[in-house]
Amino acid sequence: MMKRKVKKELIEWIVLVSVFGIIYLAGWHTEVIGRMQQVVLSTGLITPSIVEEGKKASYDFWLEDFNGNRIDFKEFEGEVVFMNFWATWCPPCVAEMPDIHDLYQKNKDDVKFVMISLDQEEFKAVQFVSRKEFKFPTYFLRSNLPKTYNTHSIPTTYVMDKEGFVKVENHGMAKYDTDKFNALLDQLAKSQ
Repeated sequence: MMKRKVKKELIEWIVLVSVFGIIYLAGWHTEVIGRMQQVVLSTGLITPSIVEEGKKASYDFWLEDFNGNRIDFKEFEGEVVFMNFWATWCPPCVAEMPDIHDLYQKNKDDVKFVMISLDQEEFKAVQFVSRKEFKFPTYFLRSNLPKTYNTHSIPTTYVMDKEGFVKVENHGMAKYDTDKFNALLDQLAKSQ
């Protein structure tokens, strides 16, 4: 009886380790972990904090869109900007992207979305965005980033108001498509 139980447990462990090995070797681990983190985000427990007295934003850097067009970030001065740093190899980034896309769909007329991929292998970011059918504007960084944006971890998100002050600075994943956050974006967009 004991031998049968040990044998059964051994088989279960072999199957479990094999499944995780296949997921990892196939490169699906980021997506799988991201999906699990999406469940956590769906609870609404992890939301960004609004900065009361935000620091002044810096617009002194360059981007390049997926079509190879260089963009001076100064073009976004005077606009409400939602800027997110992410990468395809980052499970929390993958987890929050569908929620950010939903936010984008609701606010794209009033807020400039700037999704900045930090992928070294840029083709992976292009493939990921295409495969997921995300429509928000996505860029690569083409200059040094000003010290204003302390992105030692990703995902990191900033929201700047029209006067150029950082109103949201969030390090780590968060659920953005909430009534409270949509109201904030609406308020910032309507301010003069």
